[in-house]
Amino acid sequence: MASLLLKDGTVFRGQSFGATADTDGEVVFNTGMVGYPESMTDPSYRGQILTFTYPLIGNYGVPSEEKNEYGFSKNYESEDIHVRGIIVSSESRDFSHFNAVSSLHEWMVHHKIPGISGIDTRALTKKLRETGVMLGRIIQNDGDVESAKLKVESIDDPNERNLVADVSCKDVITYVPDPKSQVSNPKTLVVYDCGIKRNILRSWLKRGVTVHRVPWDYDLSTSGLKYDGVFVSNGPGDPKKCDMTIAQMKWALAKNIPTFGICLGNQLLALAIGGDTYKLKYGHRGANQPCLEWKDGVATKRCIITSQNHGFAVDEKLPAGWQKWFTNANDGTVEGIRHESGRFFSVQFHPEATPGPEDANYLFDEFLKIL
Repeated sequence: MASLLLKDGTVFRGQSFGATADTDGEVVFNTGMVGYPESMTDPSYRGQILTFTYPLIGNYGVPSEEKNEYGFSKNYESEDIHVRGIIVSSESRDFSHFNAVSSLHEWMVHHKIPGISGIDTRALTKKLRETGVMLGRIIQNDGDVESAKLKVESIDDPNERNLVADVSCKDVITYVPDPKSQVSNPKTLVVYDCGIKRNILRSWLKRGVTVHRVPWDYDLSTSGLKYDGVFVSNGPGDPKKCDMTIAQMKWALAKNIPTFGICLGNQLLALAIGGDTYKLKYGHRGANQPCLEWKDGVATKRCIITSQNHGFAVDEKLPAGWQKWFTNANDGTVEGIRHESGRFFSVQFHPEATPGPEDANYLFDEFLKIL
């Protein structure tokens, strides 16, 4: 047995799976039907307990943890599980997939990540939508709930920390594509790792781009690296904690260096130009978010379906010379911004998908055209 306790005192009881351990974090939900291995290894979920709304999780197992020729994960979005725990309606230990090597349960035991099944995830999701995401705690063996409630009151909000510093690389790592590859590109990017999903790296490398992956606080102004553009990745937490990355983006913009951001990178670009960000009530986490494209202040007829994972958003009030580029068709929030010059832009969603649709994959090529 295990229980989920929310900070408002609500208790959900279920069955324990994965590691037998207590944990706490910000309880959020994801509406994707597939992609649990990718979501659980996405650094943007750092400090969070993830609820999957799809009723059956684990039925296709998990792939191997092998690394690719560049030394990072071949199958996952990082080399670690970043969620603090997961909550599902029904967990399957019988799995079937040609690429699977383990059940979800065994994988979670290995990485010491707890989970709860048998929870009414519809009721939990409805609560989070109505009241907003909140802190919570998983306790094992149907323990002392009253005592645990006191612990819930003392949970530290992960968004109060600089989570990006936890998940960013510590040193510069350079990836050079195989020169014998059929795809070659003479361009080089500085890629700020704020908790980068590995498919973003794969997306650049398969296009033949050389990548200098740098820490979140890397000083471009004193760098000896040679590069054609700057890219800023996704990542966890409150963007306003990333003061060093924001400062470096300001420097790049002042030097007229082409700049592209994804997810957290979108929020950081907005802050770098003098815009603002705010916390969403329950965020956008899933693989079916429709986004409308805008041009010169007018919505076009183009709508793309996107993969998303964020709890903060960009305020629509932008400085002169900047325009909103995409908006969420469900709630109208800003999903992308760009400068009138065409040299600087960013999107809130994930063009690299994993999991999710690849409608926005073309944006990687659009950035390469301006380098």
